[in-house]
Amino acid sequence: MTREAPVDGVTWRDIATNGIQMRVAEAGPADGPLILLAHGWPESWYSWRYQIPALAAAGYHVVAPDMRGYGDSDAPEEVSAYDIFTLAEDLAGLLPVCGAEHAIVVGHDWGAAVAWHCALIHPQRFRAVVALSIPHFGRPGHAPTQIWKQRYGDAFYYILYHQQPGVAEAEYESDPRGLLEMLYASPDAPREPPRITDPSKQAGGWIGRWGRPLALPGWLSDEDLDYYLGEFRRAGFRGGLNYYRNFDRNWELTAQLDQVVRIPALFIAGEKDLTVAHLTVSELRERMGRFVADLRELVWLKGAGHWIQQERHEACNQALLGFLADI
Repeated sequence: MTREAPVDGVTWRDIATNGIQMRVAEAGPADGPLILLAHGWPESWYSWRYQIPALAAAGYHVVAPDMRGYGDSDAPEEVSAYDIFTLAEDLAGLLPVCGAEHAIVVGHDWGAAVAWHCALIHPQRFRAVVALSIPHFGRPGHAPTQIWKQRYGDAFYYILYHQQPGVAEAEYESDPRGLLEMLYASPDAPREPPRITDPSKQAGGWIGRWGRPLALPGWLSDEDLDYYLGEFRRAGFRGGLNYYRNFDRNWELTAQLDQVVRIPALFIAGEKDLTVAHLTVSELRERMGRFVADLRELVWLKGAGHWIQQERHEACNQALLGFLADI
């Protein structure tokens, strides 16, 4: 069923894939090259509102799902229903329904992790991969949560906070606006003093540790934030948090998976994105070069933060369309 969506030229429909129903936003010619846009946490198909019209205008068939656990897509209760193989199969299952043998996959944040694994698991079905914010460094030598427990000890770390089912979602669902305003702020945004100044994990949850921003960033209107809030108030946060609860399981499941991405790849990141800010461009390029055999370009946007396809949508669109023109 198609129905009106809050972006011009976009329609919605529900697609059966990999045992679930996914709500997808769709635009562009049905016979154009297929591009799948995979969002991250805590986001929505709407996170691609700046890319969908540009890609559709360039002749691409654009499909941006609410990922498993989000929005109007199904959200299984079991934590094990959100491992990386299952998430990649969700996207691969969209291809035949969309009438395509091959697709290009673009992902941001958790969607980038899924996109990298689409390239690893189904290199014959995905002909290129674009990742925003999250690089591919291969499989770590030890279970991820063990690495983080040793690194952070008694200090609060959000990924470890997300591990116990029921805890983080209770906090976030009690104050979704507080969470999204805290996270979506630009890197240099003025903020109120944080309510939680004790760095230990016993001092409380995540909201309040950074301080509430004094204003929304320019790329996020009140209407945009209201749309996100409506999605999370309806669907809750559990589905998205279950992605984090599979870090160690993903590590176990991928033990025999070749970690080298061999299809053409583009990586885009912001200089002030906390996921990569500790690395220089040369370090990123060197580390990714071990596991991304055909990295065509690494785009490093000065002053940009984590929500890069929204914050720097013109630069991201230019890099994306330039990459697509050459593959």
